[in-house]
Parts: sequence; structure tokens; C-alpha cells
Amino acid sequence: MKQEGSTTDSTPLLEAQYADFGVKRTGTVWTAVAHIVTGVIGSGVLSLAWSIAQLGWIGGPLTILLFASITLLSAFLLSNTYRAPDPEYGPQRSSSYLDAVNLHKGAGNSRFCGVFVNISLYGFGIAYIITASISLRAIQKSNCYHSKGNATACEFEDSYFMLIFGAVQVVLSQIPNFHNIQWLSILAAVMSFAYAFIGMGLSIDKVVENGHADGSIEGIPTSSGTEKLWLVAQALGDIAFSYPFSVILIEIQDTLKSPPPENQTMRRASTISVIVTTFFYLCCGCFGYAAFGNDTPGNLLTGFTSFKQPWLVDFANACIVIHLVGAYQVYSQPLFANVENWLRFRFPDSEFVNHTYSLKLPLLPAIPLNLLRLSFRTAYVVSTTVIAMVFPYFNQILGVLAGIIYYPLTIYFPVEMYLSQANIEAWTGKWVMLRTFSVVGFVVGLFTLVGSIEGIVTAKLN
Repeated sequence: MKQEGSTTDSTPLLEAQYADFGVKRTGTVWTAVAHIVTGVIGSGVLSLAWSIAQLGWIGGPLTILLFASITLLSAFLLSNTYRAPDPEYGPQRSSSYLDAVNLHKGAGNSRFCGVFVNISLYGFGIAYIITASISLRAIQKSNCYHSKGNATACEFEDSYFMLIFGAVQVVLSQIPNFHNIQWLSILAAVMSFAYAFIGMGLSIDKVVENGHADGSIEGIPTSSGTEKLWLVAQALGDIAFSYPFSVILIEIQDTLKSPPPENQTMRRASTISVIVTTFFYLCCGCFGYAAFGNDTPGNLLTGFTSFKQPWLVDFANACIVIHLVGAYQVYSQPLFANVENWLRFRFPDSEFVNHTYSLKLPLLPAIPLNLLRLSFRTAYVVSTTVIAMVFPYFNQILGVLAGIIYYPLTIYFPVEMYLSQANIEAWTGKWVMLRTFSVVGFVVGLFTLVGSIEGIVTAKLN
């Protein structure tokens, strides 16, 4: 069998596969870069200044570079697992992360991996509700501050804003499927770039206004070494959360044309994307820390409440809210589809599960209404909203999510699939290095998870 990187005599096979699936793949390096950058840059970027503040001027940037390197290595491993050898039909494609796990490691591992994928989807929804409420509160607080000039009189609770965001999501969640929200996804991507650039620009302006860069090598001082240890764990989790890349890589690679081989194109796109996003993250994180020093907020934009041009801060926070309205649906729709398709398979004769009604309102087109979709998705949104209201801790929640999903989805499964796909023998040099990489990743992930849970417990008790 030819090596995966070789294209000799492979073009007819590839063309036959395209015809079989009825899919014309036209993606290039640059379309892949666009997908990756859009998927990676999100609300997690707002926590990076706080993370660098916990780690200090040396540890913070080095940690971002370390996680960027881990992400890139994971991308290289995953790109090679996109195709699985098949003696009868030739190399088989994977259309999703779970599909790749199923091809290389079997259905049992695929179901196990699916648990983490669905946890990540559900967890992102909770994190987005918390983040949106913080931004809505920041807008109201900024307007209050500039009208009253008294910061102490401008404190607001997050719960009210969470309920508003949740109510909007109840309505949007009735959109039937992922293919009907492309417009929402595009709008969300534009908004994410807008608020990230504004946050970086505001930080640079504040550094210039101060005339110096704040911060220190050891980071924000704490009352004890134990407290510092847990804050470092949360900071690691926040940085890991900012690289949610591995889960979407296979889907992006499945859009690429061939030749050249998809894994070769994906490696180039991954390298470019990680360099671009890491440079952007370093700028946002470092300038944010330089602007606020020991007072660096958990969410960067909330530190500009008293900024001299409140409309710009309000616009940036509004961009966050709009982005998260779309991002909530992008991460929830796949979970909706998984649950509803399973129920339709189990109960094919149920009218509650399968029948769709047509609801006609005055001056509006007919609205398709399915009782399962209405009840399940409403309950889903309500559950994420309630959990967000009970645990409204931005940085700690990001850390917990990263602690749960980063190791299995970014390190463990990519390593295991690559070892199987490449038939690497035990105790060879490459096998030892990959196993060591996996073990170290597990330890870091566990440390992050424990530290972030401790942070939630501490915050709840206080």
C-alpha cells in the first residue's frame, strides 16, 4: 500500500470516493485557516490577561507558547488519522472527530469519546451564558458610572441578564438544525474578531496613557503558596480553553480538496493558524496585564467601565453578546441532533417524537413545531441557565471545562488514534515519546481540574 503522503496512482481512487459520497471538496489551505481561526478565537481570549497576571511576565507568555505547541502537535497527529486504511475499498475518510475515533479505535472508544464531546458542548453553553451576562452587566454598569459618576452605586446582579440570554436561546433553539443557522454563525465570527481587536486596542491605549507597563515576573501576589498554586491551575485551564481546536479539525479537513493529500494541507493550515492565533493571544494577554497589573480583571473588557469613550466599550461588550448568541447555538445544535436522532431511532412510531405541526401566526410564515424539539430544547436551555446562575464564576468554569475535555480530546485520543493508524510498535522511541506526552498531559489536565473546582468551592463559600 502507498504511503499516505503519496499521490501516485491515487487520483482515480480519490475521484471515485468523491463521486460515491456526492461531495465536491474544494477547500484549500486558506479556507482551512479561515475556519480554524474563526473557530478558535472566541470568548476565551478575554481571560488571557488574567491568566498571565497569575503566572507573571515570564510564566504567562511561555505557557501560552507551550499550549500552542501542544495544540499544533495534536493537529499534526489528528491530520494523519483523517483516513483509515481499508483493504477492500482503500483509505476511508472520517467526517467528524467521533467518526475518526470509531474508524481507528472502534465503537466502544467512540462512545466513550462521545461523552467528552457532549460534555464540552454542554459546558460551552454554560460558559457562554456566564460570559454574556458579564458583558450585559458591564454595559449597564458603564452607562450607570458615566451618568452618576459613582462606581459603588453601579453594582448589578448577573442573574437577571442570564435569564434574558436564556429566554433568547429558548426561541433560537427551535431552529430545526445546524444548516439553518449559517447566517448566525457568520455574524458570530465577525463579532468575535471585533471585540477581540477592541479589547487589545483599549489595553494598548491604557498602557500608553499610564506611561508604563504594570505587572511583575512572579504575577499577582497572594497571601499563601497554596492560594497561588490553585490560581495557577485555573490560569492553565483558561489558556487551554482558548485553544478549542482539536474537536473541529477533522470536520475542517473533510472540506479539503485532494491532491495534494489532505493531511499535508491540514498541517500547513494548522501551522499558520496556530501562529496567527498565538500572536493575537499574546498581544491581548500581555497588553491586558500591562494595562491593569495586579488589578487585571477575569474578563478583560470589564476593566474599562470608566473608559473615557464608553460607547466603544459598550459596543465591544455588545459584540460579545451577539457572538455568544450565535456560539451557543453552534455548540448546542450538534447535541440537539444527537439526542433527537437517537430518540427517533428508539421510538419511530411516537407522534410526540416524530410528528411536526405547522403553527401559523398573523403576518408571519408558518412555523414548524415539533413537541419533542420544543420540550427537550427548552429544558436544555433552562438547565444550562440554572447551572450558570448557581455557579457564575467565569474563570473557574473555563478552567473546569478545560480540565475535563482538554486532555481526552486534544491529547489522549489523537495519540491513541495515531499509534493505531501508524502501527507504531511498543517501546520504540516514537512510542515512548508519545506515551510520555500523554501522561504529562493527563497530569496537567488533572491539576487544572482540581484547581478550578477548588476555585469554584472557594468562591461559593465566600
